[in-house]
Amino acid sequence: MKKEQGFTLIELMIVVAIIAIIAAIAIPSLLNARKAGNEASAISSLRTMSTVNSMYRTRFQTYAGSLANLSAAGYIDSVLASGTKSGYAFAYTGSTNTWTVSSTPSTSGTTGDRGFFIDESGVVRFAATGAATSASAPLD
Repeated sequence: MKKEQGFTLIELMIVVAIIAIIAAIAIPSLLNARKAGNEASAISSLRTMSTVNSMYRTRFQTYAGSLANLSAAGYIDSVLASGTKSGYAFAYTGSTNTWTVSSTPSTSGTTGDRGFFIDESGVVRFAATGAATSASAPLD
């Protein structure tokens, strides 16, 4: 009589339990890394806004009135011009002599935790929760 080979139910259950434990440890770290990446992308986008607004003002002697103006002039891509990028929503206001951009997480706690703000001064500011303003603490 031949002996059949294979795994027993107990062995399979042990393997599944080990995989579940590893996943329970790894998933929160992955989500936190994604939030950190989204926040870094938002900060980078705000710094880009500062640079392109200076360029726009040099070219047109006024700041851009909207993200669409910056996009039409070829200074930002269509993704950033849409007002949403990497889990953050961007709100731009501009006039002849001033401009501001604030960015908040699209889904607070999931796509990011902090809100960011920048204006013509070029200083990126943040708020631990909610939207940042010109009175918020500067980013280091």
